[in-house]
Amino acid sequence: MELRQLRYFVTVAEEANFTRAAARLHLAQPGLSAQIRQLERELGQPLLDRSSRSVTLTPVGEAVLPLARAALDQVERITHTVDEFTGLLRGHVRVGLISGAAGEEIDIAAVLADFHRDHPQIGISLTEDTSDAMYGAVRRGDLDIGLLSISADLDPGISVENIYDSSIVAAVPSAAADFGERITLSELCEHPLICLPSGTGLRGLLETACAAAGLVPNVAFEAAAPPLLIRLAAHELGVAIVPRIPPADAARLGVRTLEVDPPMRGRLVLAWNAERPMSPAAKVLLGQLRIALARWKDPAPMFVEP
Repeated sequence: MELRQLRYFVTVAEEANFTRAAARLHLAQPGLSAQIRQLERELGQPLLDRSSRSVTLTPVGEAVLPLARAALDQVERITHTVDEFTGLLRGHVRVGLISGAAGEEIDIAAVLADFHRDHPQIGISLTEDTSDAMYGAVRRGDLDIGLLSISADLDPGISVENIYDSSIVAAVPSAAADFGERITLSELCEHPLICLPSGTGLRGLLETACAAAGLVPNVAFEAAAPPLLIRLAAHELGVAIVPRIPPADAARLGVRTLEVDPPMRGRLVLAWNAERPMSPAAKVLLGQLRIALARWKDPAPMFVEP
């Protein structure tokens, strides 16, 4: 039995599919299948049921899975303990950002550049995606650190540090005379809406609020880059759902903002999985991100998901 075989087994169990597991492990599917069968032969029992399209665990596989995860965690902890004892920083750190977060207001690039300059032997992977995707990757251990937007509490095993908390407003053209200073959620749903795509914190916040009120939002336009939401609203294509922005900035961009009733709030957070061992390199980068983001506690929120 080899550690890599245990890692392969855990990945197939999590993905419930050999093709997805092979892609995640950067392996050819036949080679992955062969390694799993070799592990099963050594144990003398099948671990996976391949009789249907979705791969499932056999009773033996269900019993072995938590033990395999524990073995892999312990081996990783041994490596990290030795690295910390010797003061050695090496390996690879995986960071995930929501779309639009790496701008001038939150200069992640500068933090990563400083980290790379201090520790050139450490590889860095940077991924940009929706909050849902980032959250799932942090939970699975595919990412060490995620900068994501949330509208509710996360699983107890996920640690977070708030970067900022923002109320959500509706943006309409500056010259729009048929809007007051406030708008109800039901009134909002009577208009074509401009919003971030599904899977983002802002979109989830809107959909949750509407579902609670028995409403269905009419999302006419989606844009992954938050500043584009404002520009679409300024051109009278709909009402944009955005984090609060200063009135002067809104006027400069050709819009004004309305308070939404009932109010909605979202958070931008740093997140990491406290239930998985974090490498010394990831701990150092997390510390540097915390220090840097503390200086950017109130970024211009239109540039990030709420």
